[in-house]
Formats: sequence, structure tokens, C-alpha cells
Amino acid sequence: MHALPRRDFSCTSPRHIMETTGFTENQLMVREAVGQICADFPNTYWQEHDQKEQDPSDFHAAMAKAGWLGIALPEALGGSGLGISEATMMMQAITESGAGMAGAQAIHANVYATQPLARFGTREQLRETIPNIISGKWRACFGVTEPNAGLNTLGLSTTAQRLPDGSGYRVSGQKIWITCAQVASKMILLARTTPLEQVRRPSEGLSLFCIDLDRSQPGLEMRRIKKMGGRAVDANEVFFDGYSIPSDTLIGEEGRGFKMILHGMNAERCLLAGEALGLGYAALAKAAGYARERVVFGRPIGQNQGVAHPLADAYMRLEAAKLATYHAARLYDMAAAAAGGGGGGTRLRAASSRTRAKYVAAEAAFAACERAVLAHGGMGYAAEYDVERWLRECLVPRIAPVSREMILNYIGEKVLRLPRSY
Repeated sequence: MHALPRRDFSCTSPRHIMETTGFTENQLMVREAVGQICADFPNTYWQEHDQKEQDPSDFHAAMAKAGWLGIALPEALGGSGLGISEATMMMQAITESGAGMAGAQAIHANVYATQPLARFGTREQLRETIPNIISGKWRACFGVTEPNAGLNTLGLSTTAQRLPDGSGYRVSGQKIWITCAQVASKMILLARTTPLEQVRRPSEGLSLFCIDLDRSQPGLEMRRIKKMGGRAVDANEVFFDGYSIPSDTLIGEEGRGFKMILHGMNAERCLLAGEALGLGYAALAKAAGYARERVVFGRPIGQNQGVAHPLADAYMRLEAAKLATYHAARLYDMAAAAAGGGGGGTRLRAASSRTRAKYVAAEAAFAACERAVLAHGGMGYAAEYDVERWLRECLVPRIAPVSREMILNYIGEKVLRLPRSY
């Protein structure tokens, strides 16, 4: 029996599988620079944090120190002024390094949740909040999903009731699957300020807030959710019961929050697609390395087509998904640049592209991670080989932020013009 030295399974795999032709100089620079930071956090680091369910705060601090939390924020606010295309590459580089979804989820809300704030926030909100998020002093979370609404965002029931004197609001309701709420200082919160029965359209009456998560104040409770993968970062139920927030936490105009939150949700789809790609490439690299070195019956197992062909197929799926992902991110940036000056057609194409990219990247990642476990045989079930961790985590982009089934519904209705099924 031949096996690689243990250290090869506890260190981060080199990222040499993905074809990088066609990327911009900025994207490749991001990939290289972020990869260098990630190299200081080997797979053993992520194994330990996964097993202990311990927040990777020093990884977050390292990314903040290097300025990467402001990658897609304006330079005037202390950001890098790059686009979602570069941010998607950053998230892929993180997951591909071996950090997986835990590494990505430790910082990705700081990237996409800040997009509506940067676009619609007041001067005071931007001056106070954005620099502290970029520096890593404050961490942010995204408060949208609710247990009784799911993907029906327009049907959410958390309310923010304005006080009679206009000084603030009282928030009541429940949010769920809120990542990093235990360590976050700020939440970008979507809540209903006008009852659904009093608005002309369901998209009206929702307002967006940037609130403090002050655990010393009454009316706020958090419960951590035990979950299958990405255990290093917390996921939570968050309960509001008359939680008091000041009026200056309102982002933009009251009642217009749904359109504003889309700037974060749309960016999130691109980032999730990149994260899925990184997981898939990491698993494939590990499996290919193992298949070259593992000798059974006097020959490397990668010499057997039963091992080689599934891995080769997974590679081609990832490469195809890569093209879809970065095409979608490029269209997002084009639509953002065109905002206010037309670009309606560009925005429509971008929406469809983001949906498709998230779907195909998630499916390609799942195929790669599953086949990586199978290529390792029994050792694929062992924590030290990492592929079991990545398989657990690759289910996230298949489920969130939009399920596969809802994406198929969307494509059926909007692209194929079939009757709506829900």
C-alpha cells in the first residue's frame, strides 16, 4: 500500500487546475494576492475550526488588514473601487485555497451586504459604517430571510414600526439563517414599514436599515443553528421583540427597501457561484493528486478509467461553469455602470445570467466534490483528507440563496416563456 505523507493532506493544495486564459489583469492580480494570504491558513487550520465550530477571526482580520473587505466599494469610502467580477475571483480564490465555504462566509456578507448601503446610504452612514467594515473593526450580516417566507421575500413579516415622535422604530419579527450574527456589529435589515394590505404592490412598504446589533438592549435574541457544513461560521435565528433602532438607521427612502436590497442579493449570486467553483477546483485538485500517487494492484488508481473519467468530466463541468460565472459577473458590473443612464436590457440579461451561473456552478461543484470523495475511497470519509468537509459545504450553493428548483422555475417562465408554476 502506497500513500502520500500526511503533510500533503493537511496543507493547502496548489491552485493550478483552472485554465486562467481570458481573465483580466486585475482578476489575476486578485487571485494571486488573495491566494498568498490564504496560504497562511492551511487546511489544518480549517479542519480545526470546523471541528471546534470556532470563528476564523484571525483569517477575517488578515483579509481586512490587506484591504480586501473593500474590494467592491468606492475608493472615496476607503475601498478598492473594483467590481463584482474581481470580488467573485476573490471568493473563488478563498474557497479554492482549502478554506471552503467557511472561509468565504466569514467575509462575503461584508462584500455584498454593503452594496445597498454604499449606493443609497446617507453621508453620515457611509462615513461611520463603511470604513469600520473595511478595516475589520465591525463585521456585518444580512437580515432578510425569514422562516415563514423563505424565497418569498415580498411576504416577509418582520415589521419596523415608526415611533409617534419620529425618533426611531420598533422592530419585531424573526430572521433565520443569518450568517455571522454572533460576531457581527451591524446588520443590513429588511423589514416592512407599511402593512402589506395597505400598499399597491407587494414590493412597496419594505424598508432597509443599517442597525446595530446591541446585545445589551432588550428585544434582541440570537440562537445558533447546528448545521452540516461550514461549522466554523455561525448561522442563526434572530428574534426581534420591540427592538429599538434610531431613525437615522434607515437607508434611503422609507418603503423603497426591496429595490435597494436587490443590489446586495444580485451581487451575492455572483459571489456564491465563484465560491462554488473554488470548492470544486479544490476537491478536484486533491482527488487528482491522490489518484496519481495512490497505488493499488501495482498501478496508480488514476490509470483506471473508472477513476479518471469522472474526474475529467468534473473538470469540464467546472470550466464551463467558470465561463458562465464570470460572464454573469461582467454583466453585473456593466449594468452597475449603466445605472441611471439606460442599460435596462443589460440589467435584464445580467439577472438571467446570474441565475444560470449560480445553478451551473453549484451543480459542477457538487459533482467535483462527490467524485473527489469517491476517488479517495474510504479515506475520502476521513476529516484529514478535506474532501468530506468540502462535500458537506458544497450543498450550500445548491440551496442558497435560491434553490435549484426556483431557478428552473425562473428559466422556464422568463426564458422559455412557459406558464408560471407557482
